[in-house]
Amino acid sequence: KFSDHEERLSGSDREEEDEDDVEAALKKEVGQIRASTEQKLRRFQSVESGANNVVFIRTQGIEPENLVHHILKDMHTTKKKKTRVILRMLPISGTCKAFMEDMKKYTETFFEPWFKAPNKGTFQIVYKARNNSHMSREEVIKELAGIVGSLNPENKVDLNNPQYTVVVEIIKTVCCLSVVRDYVLFRKYNLQEVVKSNKEDAQQKSSLTEEQNSEVIKAETEEEEKKSSKEEVK
Repeated sequence: KFSDHEERLSGSDREEEDEDDVEAALKKEVGQIRASTEQKLRRFQSVESGANNVVFIRTQGIEPENLVHHILKDMHTTKKKKTRVILRMLPISGTCKAFMEDMKKYTETFFEPWFKAPNKGTFQIVYKARNNSHMSREEVIKELAGIVGSLNPENKVDLNNPQYTVVVEIIKTVCCLSVVRDYVLFRKYNLQEVVKSNKEDAQQKSSLTEEQNSEVIKAETEEEEKKSSKEEVK
């Protein structure tokens, strides 16, 4: 149905307005396509993670492990604190469904650059799950360690100072994976801890030890008081 405005238009006027509408529509569509393309090509783009206090940044043309390692290495060397709100920064190199069979199938290929013969190294697996209760931490670590071992029997577990740390982050039904270096040196990739000097770290450990000792002394004192009170009653 034509509107009153359209009915009042002559044939030539209507054609001119149709042409204007088409041109405007084309411009709008081109603008939308350009905006969509620019969004896809952005080097860093925030993506909804689905978990509280977790920000996921998608990268374009950047190796996440190298970027995060560079940032942490710089902070570890300079001891300059560059953020107040970010606690940990973890690179994510691969994702799959958070079900054991999917994870086993995916990691058989994903682990190859680091652990398939002739490549080898000492390793540990760290696991954390958010908004997910159907996965078993012990089962995941056992299965993934078995896959690393099957790629090269010379891959050995080292929980103190491994060459590689396999990071497994489960968020809802998505498994996020990465293999990182210097996990222990860079304080578990904690941006707040990595800038602390060895002296500060030693002082913190010392104060914790003193606090623990004071609690022990306090407990012993309370026990002595109880014993003495019992003896007085006798």
